[in-house]
Amino acid sequence: MDFFTLTLIKAGIVAAILLTTLAYLQWAERKLLAHIQLRLGPSRVGPHGLLQPLADVIKLLTKEDLLPAHVNKTLYMIAPFLAIALALIPISVVPFGPEIEVFGVNTHLQLTDLNIGLLFILAISSVGVYSVVLAGWASNNKYALLGSLRSAAQMISYELPLAVALASALLMANTLSLREIADSQAGYYLGFIPRWSVFQLPMPQIISFAVFLIAGFAETNRIPFDLPEAETELVAGFHTEYSSMKFASFFMAEYANIITMTCIATLLFLGGWHPLWPAAYGSSFVPSIVFFSGSAIALYHGLHPARPKDRYSLPAVAIAFLVAGLLFLVPALGGILTPLFWFAAKSGFLLFLFIWVRGTLPRFRYDQLMRFAWTYLFPVAMANLLVTGVLVAVFA
Repeated sequence: MDFFTLTLIKAGIVAAILLTTLAYLQWAERKLLAHIQLRLGPSRVGPHGLLQPLADVIKLLTKEDLLPAHVNKTLYMIAPFLAIALALIPISVVPFGPEIEVFGVNTHLQLTDLNIGLLFILAISSVGVYSVVLAGWASNNKYALLGSLRSAAQMISYELPLAVALASALLMANTLSLREIADSQAGYYLGFIPRWSVFQLPMPQIISFAVFLIAGFAETNRIPFDLPEAETELVAGFHTEYSSMKFASFFMAEYANIITMTCIATLLFLGGWHPLWPAAYGSSFVPSIVFFSGSAIALYHGLHPARPKDRYSLPAVAIAFLVAGLLFLVPALGGILTPLFWFAAKSGFLLFLFIWVRGTLPRFRYDQLMRFAWTYLFPVAMANLLVTGVLVAVFA
């Protein structure tokens, strides 16, 4: 199989998985927030609301696409599609696993292996502020304009500590290639302590990891940093005048940026696809154990259903989990699926953290938001970078 065909196949697989993840990340957020607030969440469309994302897509596609008379039509149309494009492009350089053999061809589990992959992602993500500013300006609405100005100031302010936190991790890895950064974290200290950046000597990057996550919340306009969309002050912020699929584009761009942030954090700080403990201690069996446990739980609740339709849907889920667990035990597939499982598990934990924080913390005031970035976060990131540089120079 030639390189071009293989790349097209990988692009199709990544696009399908990414779009599915975007849809069900929103469903998972609504479910988790409902549990935090002692509610049920989506439960009407399909078993446990699993078809709710499909219903939302149909609703958005069939809604009337309003074009206010007072807007700058060209920029108004460009802004949402620029937002979703700039949010999806960085995924093309994210590696999801090691090199594998497919149809006799060795290939990496990523679309494009750039030797400056991290710099590429930072460059693209920094341009994302233009879509927000264009949306606010073109809408010719005071609330939208205020929201876009807030977002521009916030994203520029928090890009600095985020970049400095990444620089600390780069000093440890000594490369800009995301694949090589993940490979540099392979292995274990004393046979069982992972060499992830957060544990790596001579300077564990726990502070950089914390700074990156906090700045990531701000960069993606998530609570407690969602000032550009503060409903009580700005209606809906910079997308107040948008409806239908143009509104959905901004919505998807937010979740795509969250996925990109979690993938970068996993690759730079949590060892990428490398397991928490060595295969000699059974890490390769963890995926099967997880899916078998999920199958047993689903089967139990299917045999003791809370609702009549659970008697049929949950056993089907149990069978699907059982088959998935068995696939990991097949030697030819286990070597490919196990790294993907560990990468997905780490990224999934960080996605859960984004949702949990939204249901837990209140929103900052704007002056608190800016003061926190410049007074606390940026100095801490710079101090960590300085200490890391000195230790790397001394012990390298």
